[in-house]
Amino acid sequence: MVRAIVLYEQEPDAERYVEHVELCSNVPGGTFRHGRIFGAPMGDPPYRYYAEWEWPDLESFKSAARSDEFMATGKDAMEMGGKFSVMFAEVD
Repeated sequence: MVRAIVLYEQEPDAERYVEHVELCSNVPGGTFRHGRIFGAPMGDPPYRYYAEWEWPDLESFKSAARSDEFMATGKDAMEMGGKFSVMFAEVD
């Protein structure tokens, strides 16, 4: 399984994020999830919002990553503003 993990330093504007979710839902072969980060074991969490896609395997991820839909989500995230980090992980 492969995951794309997105961590936002600030919670995005809820109305604007609805548009982003629609774009993310169009990425082929993946399941998109997102939600507010509400805590950490010690102190305040360094991030305030979490999003992820999940694909069944590396080939599905690679195919999605080359898609226009995937590219559109990155462009849209940049247009929303705010700082965020993106990581890709293989999950056993």
